[in-house]
Amino acid sequence: MTHDSPLPPNLNARIDALFARWARPESPGAAVSVTRHGREIHRGFYGMADLAHAVPIDARTVIRIGSQTKQFTVLLALMLEAEGRLSMEDDVRHHLPWLPEYPQTVTLRHLAANVGGLRDFLEIMMLGGLDIGAPSTRAGARRIIAGHKAVNFRPGTDLIYCNTGFFLLSEIIEQVSGRSFNELLEQRITGPLGMRDTRLMRWDSEILPRLADHHTHGPDGGWHKAQWGVVLGGEGGMVSTLEDMQTWLANLDAPKVGTPEMLARMSAPGAVIDGIPSPYGLGLVTCRYRGLASIGHGGGVAGGRSESVRFPEAGIGIVILGNTDDMGPFSLARRILDLVLGHEPGPPRETAATERLQRAIGLYRAEDGDDVFGVAVRDGQPVFVSNMNGGMPIEQVGDGAFMPERGIVPLEFAPRDDGDMDTRWFGRPRRFRRLADAALSVTAGLAGHYADAATGFEAAIAEDEGETVLSLRSPYGVWQTALEARAPDLFLAVPRRATADTPPKPGAIEAGGWEFTVRLVADGIVLNDDRTKHLHLVRTA
Repeated sequence: MTHDSPLPPNLNARIDALFARWARPESPGAAVSVTRHGREIHRGFYGMADLAHAVPIDARTVIRIGSQTKQFTVLLALMLEAEGRLSMEDDVRHHLPWLPEYPQTVTLRHLAANVGGLRDFLEIMMLGGLDIGAPSTRAGARRIIAGHKAVNFRPGTDLIYCNTGFFLLSEIIEQVSGRSFNELLEQRITGPLGMRDTRLMRWDSEILPRLADHHTHGPDGGWHKAQWGVVLGGEGGMVSTLEDMQTWLANLDAPKVGTPEMLARMSAPGAVIDGIPSPYGLGLVTCRYRGLASIGHGGGVAGGRSESVRFPEAGIGIVILGNTDDMGPFSLARRILDLVLGHEPGPPRETAATERLQRAIGLYRAEDGDDVFGVAVRDGQPVFVSNMNGGMPIEQVGDGAFMPERGIVPLEFAPRDDGDMDTRWFGRPRRFRRLADAALSVTAGLAGHYADAATGFEAAIAEDEGETVLSLRSPYGVWQTALEARAPDLFLAVPRRATADTPPKPGAIEAGGWEFTVRLVADGIVLNDDRTKHLHLVRTA
């Protein structure tokens, strides 16, 4: 069918079916809108905003939008740049001299494009034992960021999603404007557009009119309220409603705030890496699906997931605001597009390709480093799993070649006949070796104490109740995690059993993710996750 063909029959019922698992009075859920050429063709409300009081989700339910905040942060920065108050080519230390002196200059543009190479402060908080659910301050976050001079890569040479960059951008925005983020947001964007329910909500504990509870599955399998204690800013702290986010998508198509040039910069590649344009622009992600350009951003917070995306060539806009973290809106938006375009829902994939993926189920490690990913099965379908990731659908992109269905993971992988994986990241070839299919015995000599004087991190590894337990201590707190050996020198950090009467935690690939990897080296251990690389702790005892 063409992009302007009559809509498929039963479209609304088929979209409803995608959200059926949440469309119950005992479940949280989502508000969903689909437009074509500016006309709404589907609106759906699934599940409850408040389970305790049986309040259903509706068009004005206020829900966290998480990292969708980043596009608003960048637009505010571009507006201030147009007034000469900052430049996106400024050295970040020009505005924030309390930052450490990095090996190379990191600019505001690097931050907005996720190519600055800085370690993610939220990941560092968790690694350092500062429970993300415990109360914390922006001043504390600044101290964490200031304590990490080491970087993941040279600025502009790679892409790693990084909340630190947008934390710093929002600090600079407030500093150069002399206004709070909320004041500037309301003055420049939400006020003029009439987005009266959209704002920065710094604490999950705040009370706002029509604010939904946010939910996660607890150790007992039931629904629990989810809440972070970290104070959120321009990296991911905004709330909105379905109606307000529809207004925002319309503004991205035909701007009333911001100029067409600003919005074009936001969606254009933020860097060219090894000759290949990055999918991350300045606060917006641009990739392709079924041959169509996709421009948008998603968000993930405690107990919430969201996505707002446009497919301009088809005239399609999709908003999904969920108050549960067991939802994958990036993929759900693509399943909706499948239905609107008359396809069966699912990542495009040949039958033989699916069978090839089924044979490749397992964990894989880069032969030249510590990066690990896996192929697992969820609901009968192969999915891509990695650090802290519960599983992404897999799309076929060539003969025997695949990609995880996520715009900011430009990883192409192809199973080899010998059981390993060939991969390309921005065109760079790497071979990944298959790891053991089951946990191994933990290497003798791993137990001991380790430390990194530069960051203040310390670690102790010992046996506890039949588990090999890593206790990470930092100036922020202590975190315990179990270690699962998958190679003689490589261990996956997995959650410990919550209580004596809860089921044991599944293995890393069965759970669909792990917290970080630990590699045993001659003088100590090295910790790595998707956003924090090469945290080296030297053995002290």
